[in-house]
Amino acid sequence: MIENFSDGLGNINQFDIPDELLDQIQKNIEEIISNFPVPEDNKLDVIRKINFMYSQTRHLSLTDPLTGLYNRRHLDNCIEREFLRSKRYGSDLSIAIIDIDFFKKINDSYGHMCGDFILREVAYIILENFRKTDIVFRYGGEEFVVILTETNAENAFVPLERLRKSIENYKFKYNGILISLTVSIGISSNNTETADIFLDNADKALYKAKENGRNQSVIFHDIK
Repeated sequence: MIENFSDGLGNINQFDIPDELLDQIQKNIEEIISNFPVPEDNKLDVIRKINFMYSQTRHLSLTDPLTGLYNRRHLDNCIEREFLRSKRYGSDLSIAIIDIDFFKKINDSYGHMCGDFILREVAYIILENFRKTDIVFRYGGEEFVVILTETNAENAFVPLERLRKSIENYKFKYNGILISLTVSIGISSNNTETADIFLDNADKALYKAKENGRNQSVIFHDIK
């Protein structure tokens, strides 16, 4: 059964189905069709269509409907996988949490439609500033996460600062209104014991950036 869920901003995603359940559904359907008393060509055509619908549904289950970025659920899967991979091969890995400063004021001043517009625009700017090997997620609300592969925290700081300045200098235009934004960013490297601590350290760095006045990037191990 496909269940509806809300992302907290009124956006309903109807495809939050566990991967293992999707795989089992696909397998079961293919087995049922293979036993139908119809020509083999017809069976193959139906199976191809089912596989296409399956891939579409799986994609939707991993993405945020508003921004098109990967969602929180996919982050939970990716962060563990990438963290373990970096530990296994001894490679660098960094993660950053990006938070739009005073986002509530935008919704209160211009409405939630404007807020949605801002989120989509920020998502686009983030994607434009990172490599294809980096992975971008909408973490929830006005927060985004970037996993930067093969990159230590100091090197991650460079594109993240570039992103921060790009957003600060960008003039968002909604219904003829120019809106200025800033973001705060917390960065963590993979020199931790678990993936949970890896992410939590980025969150602590983000909190420090906000505590220091916002509109800045902070690396966790620089916190004193």
